[in-house]
Amino acid sequence: QVQLVESGGGLVQPGGSLRLSCAASGFDWDYGAIGWFRQAPGTEREGVSCISGEDGGTYYADFAKGRFTISRDNAKKMVFLEMSRLKPEDTAVYSCALSTGWSTRTSAYKYWGQGTQVTVSS
Repeated sequence: QVQLVESGGGLVQPGGSLRLSCAASGFDWDYGAIGWFRQAPGTEREGVSCISGEDGGTYYADFAKGRFTISRDNAKKMVFLEMSRLKPEDTAVYSCALSTGWSTRTSAYKYWGQGTQVTVSS
């Protein structure tokens, strides 16, 4: 079955960096898309970035452009989210998810990991 396991969250000071990892298994790696999403307390889940399984195409939410980079390691079946110049408003639970087709809509992602907490604070 599909499994997605995130790691790499933690506490970081404003302006710092973190790399999140998503280990994926149980599906055809060459299709669909894997996305990163985040949810802060009292807010709706929002998309951060996603990457296509077919061609490696990427999408970034406006707040992520220039600060976050999504990538994938096909051999290890992992997706990474490199986050830099982090701000307190980036504090949230970050989750990776799988869509069976390319989409930037949260509703298209049917399989989810458990999430990893990112806290940006001094």
